[in-house]
Amino acid sequence: MSKDSTEHVISSVESLRAHYGTPSNIAQDKVITQLDEHCCRFIDHSPFLILSSVGPSGNMDASPRGDRAGFVQVRDSRTIMIPDRVGNKRVDSLQNIVTNPGVGLLFLVPGVNETLRVNGTAQISIDPDLLARFKVRERLPISVIVVTISEAFLHCAKALVRSSLWDSSMHLDRSDFPTMGQMLAAQIAGLDALETERHVQDSYRNRLY
Repeated sequence: MSKDSTEHVISSVESLRAHYGTPSNIAQDKVITQLDEHCCRFIDHSPFLILSSVGPSGNMDASPRGDRAGFVQVRDSRTIMIPDRVGNKRVDSLQNIVTNPGVGLLFLVPGVNETLRVNGTAQISIDPDLLARFKVRERLPISVIVVTISEAFLHCAKALVRSSLWDSSMHLDRSDFPTMGQMLAAQIAGLDALETERHVQDSYRNRLY
């Protein structure tokens, strides 16, 4: 970065606030410390969320989580439960949670431009009774992420309106984009694109749960 560029970098909270100004009363006061009926309805209708976590060395991770709407269960106004299904065993988010339980969640509902943000602390449970609550196709999740909520708030629609996320006319034709196999083969020496794509598609068909 050039000297001129560094002169224009915001490097303190004070300068950041001076540049952006003061948030409205609604923006400040909308944060609640437990789930209300609107948050619960949002979670119940959400088939997709992003789970953010931080590792011990400060490395960050944002992991997509999805299933049929209602896959995240609300135990009470301060607790939600997220099943962790079979995957590639990297367990990036889970490793982070074990060492640093702080998490941030972003819930989306197709067709709704507003989103729900939830922050709190997480634990990883393998309680058999709890796992049984999330059985799908006679298969149990590997674990359940239990989140104790410290704050929740609705986020305005501007980002999704600007992106036209739910507008199907803006969706890319999948054939115009490289397959997962092609992209992985370009990134990992020795992989065959076609064979890798066959493995990926088999995983999608037969190893979702």
